[in-house]
Amino acid sequence: MLDTPEAVVEALRENNERPHGLQRTVTAEELVEAAEPLDEPGVLVTALLELMRSYEFTGEHRKSPVVFARVLKLWDTAPDSFSQWEAHQVFWRFKWVTTSLLQVPEVPLAAIRGWIDQMRTRYASADHGMQPVAAMGYHVAHHTGEGLADAYDLWATRPRTELSDCEACEIRHFAGHRVAAGDDAGALETWQQVLGGSMGCTEEPQMSQARALLPLLRTGRADEARSHHLTGYRQVRGNTGMQDEVGLHLEFCGLSRNEGRGLEILAENRPLFEATGAPLARLGFLTGAEVLLARLTEDGHADTAVAGPPGRNWTAGELLSHVRSEADRLTTAFDTRNATSAVGDRRRARLAQRPLLAEPLPLGLRTSHTRLSVAQAAPDGAPATAASAGSEVPQDFVALVREARRLTAAGHPGEHRLWRRVEERLADGSAAHDDVLGPEELLQAEIADQRAYRLATTDRNAESSGELKRAAELYEGLGMPWHALSARSRSLAWLSTTDEAERDTIRAGLDETLAEAARLMTQATTEGEDAEGRAERELEYLTVLYSATFGAYQDAVRELPEAAGSAGSAAERFEERAATLRAEAERLSVPHHVANALQFAADLAARRGDTARAEDGLLAALAAVDASGRPWRGSRPRALLAQLMLGKDEPARAVELLHRALADAARYEDTDFAVAPTYALLGHAASHLGDVTGAVRHLSEAAARFDQDGDHDEATDVRIQLADVLTRCGRQADAVAVLESVLAGESAAVGDARALAQARLSLARGLRDLGEYLPAAEEFLRLADIVAAWEDDGQVLTLVAAEAATALAMADRWDAAATAYGRAVAAHADAPNPSLIIHMMCEFARLTMRAREADGLDTALDHLTQADAVCAGVPEDAEDFAPWYGRGTVHYRRARVLAEAERFEQALAEAEAAIAAHEEGAEHGEVPRAEAVRIAALIEGNGLARFQEAIARLTAAAARCRQAGLQEAARILDALRQDYLKR
Repeated sequence: MLDTPEAVVEALRENNERPHGLQRTVTAEELVEAAEPLDEPGVLVTALLELMRSYEFTGEHRKSPVVFARVLKLWDTAPDSFSQWEAHQVFWRFKWVTTSLLQVPEVPLAAIRGWIDQMRTRYASADHGMQPVAAMGYHVAHHTGEGLADAYDLWATRPRTELSDCEACEIRHFAGHRVAAGDDAGALETWQQVLGGSMGCTEEPQMSQARALLPLLRTGRADEARSHHLTGYRQVRGNTGMQDEVGLHLEFCGLSRNEGRGLEILAENRPLFEATGAPLARLGFLTGAEVLLARLTEDGHADTAVAGPPGRNWTAGELLSHVRSEADRLTTAFDTRNATSAVGDRRRARLAQRPLLAEPLPLGLRTSHTRLSVAQAAPDGAPATAASAGSEVPQDFVALVREARRLTAAGHPGEHRLWRRVEERLADGSAAHDDVLGPEELLQAEIADQRAYRLATTDRNAESSGELKRAAELYEGLGMPWHALSARSRSLAWLSTTDEAERDTIRAGLDETLAEAARLMTQATTEGEDAEGRAERELEYLTVLYSATFGAYQDAVRELPEAAGSAGSAAERFEERAATLRAEAERLSVPHHVANALQFAADLAARRGDTARAEDGLLAALAAVDASGRPWRGSRPRALLAQLMLGKDEPARAVELLHRALADAARYEDTDFAVAPTYALLGHAASHLGDVTGAVRHLSEAAARFDQDGDHDEATDVRIQLADVLTRCGRQADAVAVLESVLAGESAAVGDARALAQARLSLARGLRDLGEYLPAAEEFLRLADIVAAWEDDGQVLTLVAAEAATALAMADRWDAAATAYGRAVAAHADAPNPSLIIHMMCEFARLTMRAREADGLDTALDHLTQADAVCAGVPEDAEDFAPWYGRGTVHYRRARVLAEAERFEQALAEAEAAIAAHEEGAEHGEVPRAEAVRIAALIEGNGLARFQEAIARLTAAAARCRQAGLQEAARILDALRQDYLKR
């Protein structure tokens, strides 16, 4: 019952601990109603201020000024009812009212300026400085576009006061002023402290992160933009008080070519379409959505299903019309109220923007709308247009076929794009065969040949073989035996990759094609044969040898490592085939087939672990590629060589090779090159070099590429690796955003269970490290339920249950923490993990002292007694457990618990015991020993005033640390010693 002042105050205290949202706001309204009849103005003041705060942080700006008017009335009639903090809030919240009134177009400008005048009068009468008043004048000028320069000077040149906005928020406004003036670089310099994390508040850095996204893109700082999107969006999603910021993230997605990510943000923020309490912020949200939706419809996705206002289904085109209509209405209302076009001008400028990047910015996130992006990312160093080294697609059909044949003769990978267009033109009736191109059957054979290649690249080998057989028949009918033989040999070679049941038949068939090739070469005559014809015949002959080598290679790979070196083995057969291909290619001066033979042999050597032979073979293959005049053939051997370089711990050389491989694949339109794995490898190489920015960029690109290719398990694995890189470099919030995307929705139910469990563990730990203890605990508990079914790995359940218990305690959910604690202890009994359980018990002792006043000490000591028992129960021959460290850890925590309870003599004895225990660890115990000495000295000095003893202890310990090479530990001990010497 809320029928006493004490009950209302207690309820206000409880409500203040809730996160901002509907529940907190509704409760705050109820508490104002409960406080009104109590005849206690002080309680009503507190309730009104709490309600106003709820409105402010949930975007209910229409209601906030009404509440403040009631606060002012109480201020004028019962000033003694205000505490010192509440009196300060009266003046502070004048600013909230001004910005709230600007949000509502129905409030006349004269009323807003009148409010600022009242603010000025009250500030002057209370002897407060005028800088906050000038700031409000600037906000009005910025909103209306009138008198902006003078208002800015009046504000920016005045000294800050205790009622000025926090520095982080002021920096946001200063930076925003420079962005509006077109000075992106200057704005980012102004923003440096906030974006860098050295300055913040409840609203920062997330508000600045949203506003800095486009300036970062425009100045070429895309990696920072990615990071601020990942971390900043997490802080604003679903928050009705951050509509404007969500709109800026939507806009960023549209202009960085991440439309799929933008649609996911729309879906996550669907309730914002119905949040009408802050019309100006609502306009910002709608404008950001309009930028995104306009990009989608312009790129041909108007019929894509999207999330809009609840109550019906929407397509992108329908939602765009709805958003545009509502935003137009709001814009007109504001410009009518202001009698200027400033609001409309800003909106029109946002809508006029074009994408800021030629290719999608890889974010590292999983999105269910991957295929919406029309552009493909190009590697670093690649030309702006991948086709620049190939050719444009001719509009004339005869020219198109001739250009496709030219590229095919040259072995250029750009041929596939042209042949696909040839097939499309014939299929849609926009072209027909022309006799100037030769027999129609020839064109049909060439198309079948190309179709077979496409099918083979998607592992549809049986269908590919069928197309090649059809091509062979057509070539036979045309009197082109070499082309027919080449097609038959390739049909068998593609089948050798999958059809194990027919392996003997395939091998026999390849032997037959080799024999037929030898016979045809013997019968070949150069009489009447021009150079072009001879070169064509020799290439088809070598293609047959290549097919036989490929089939033998597949057999050799299957039988690794057993068959290596044995007489008659698949490996021996492969060596023979590869040697023949190489020798014949060298005799006929066809270097690219020399490279093929060398690359096959190098790959097999690498699989056997003979890295030296593999490296020599790949270097020779690259030399042959250079001599061939076909530079596009170098990407694969370079990627393989890069793998070897990483194995040799030469990441710099690997990075160079991988960049070249990717650049050439893009330059020469090699769409079948394994781009996604290569980017993943490049990310690892960059990580080994300490290039975190490069590692993040390349792993993000790899994940996006795997998604585009439909390899979602591989994409998940790469994202987990990306999160690990981000965590190791201290970018925990970025890592959490990536892991959340990995585990979102249906993706958490598919894929490798162990990998997803590791991702969830990393996510839970990341949330805990960010101070988001309850979400962390929820993830730990989900994971505990998952791993409980793992009969072969009970220690994982022990680990997860222990970490869940600690996270719940950190979140002050003590009942649930006790249950998880018991589960962890029970799991430990079945699958012991003493180090982890001891750590959990020590953490509970620490957290209990922090959370409880009356029974905290006894409960904490009981946890430590349990830890002693765990330590004593570990067998002497147990692996992965250092008894000295376990004992030392418990003594150390007991010393701190007792010191907090001011039982200093007992605390000192425990600290001494910790020091002695860590002594047993020799060099491994030096670091924890130094920390135990520090605690002992603090107890002696601060608790017992035995400064001389503490100084002596610190002097000896610092010297010992320096001797052990622990300079940082020595510095810490010396600093405490100097402090005591001064005393």
